[in-house]
Amino acid sequence: MIDLYYFPSPNGLKIAIMLEECGLPYQVVPVDIGGGEQFRPEYLALNPNNKIPTIVDQETGTSVFETGAILVYLAEKSGQLLPKDSERRIQVLSWLFWQAGGLSPMAGQAQHFRAFATEEVPYGIRRYTDEVNRLYGVMERRLGEAEYLGGDYSIADIACWPWIVTHERQGQDLDDFRNVRRWFETIRERPGVIRGFALGHEQMVDPDNYEFLYGQTAARVEEHKAKYEKQDDTQ
Repeated sequence: MIDLYYFPSPNGLKIAIMLEECGLPYQVVPVDIGGGEQFRPEYLALNPNNKIPTIVDQETGTSVFETGAILVYLAEKSGQLLPKDSERRIQVLSWLFWQAGGLSPMAGQAQHFRAFATEEVPYGIRRYTDEVNRLYGVMERRLGEAEYLGGDYSIADIACWPWIVTHERQGQDLDDFRNVRRWFETIRERPGVIRGFALGHEQMVDPDNYEFLYGQTAARVEEHKAKYEKQDDTQ
C-alpha cells in the first residue's frame, strides 16, 4: 500500500495518475496546503521541502518527495512506464528532468504572475509567459517526430501532462501547437488518467491563505513549524 500525501494541483495530479496507470494500491492522505498543514513537523519529517506530494511505501517504509523521484520510484516498483533498455530509458529521463527543470517551474511562475500575484507585474507576466511559450515549442518539435515524449508513453508524459491542463492560465493556446494538442487529447482519454483526474486536479486556495503558499522564507517555515509543535503540546 502506498500513502499518497495529496493536494489537488498539477504536481499532485502527476502521482495520482501514475498510481492509477501502474495499478499499485494506494490511499490518499489529504494535505491542506492552503491551511498550512505542509508545515506540520510530522509532514516535514517526510518532506523537508514542505511541498506536496509525498509518498510513503508501507511495504518498505520508504518515503519519497519530489515528483520526478516519486515517478521513478513507482515505475521501478511496478516495472512499468520506464524502459529498462538504457538508450530508451535515458530518453525518458531526459524529458522527465526537462519537465522538472523547465516546464513545471516556468509554468508555475507564469500562472502565479498572471492569476495569483497581488499586484500586476508586466515584466514578470511577459517573462514567464514567453518562456512557457518557448517550452511548448520544444514539446511541439519533439511530438512532431514521436508519438510521446520518450517515444512510448512513459513517466515523462505523466510528468508533463498535468501542466498542460492549465495552459490557458499560462497564456498559451493549444491551437498554436497542433502536435501538443494531439498528444494532450490522446492522453486525456486514457482510463488511468481519467481516474486520476477524478481524484481532484485543481482546488483554488482562498487569497486569505496565500501566506502559506507565497513569500515563504526559511524563518517563516520555522515559525509555522513551531506553531504546530506548540498546538500539539497543548492537546
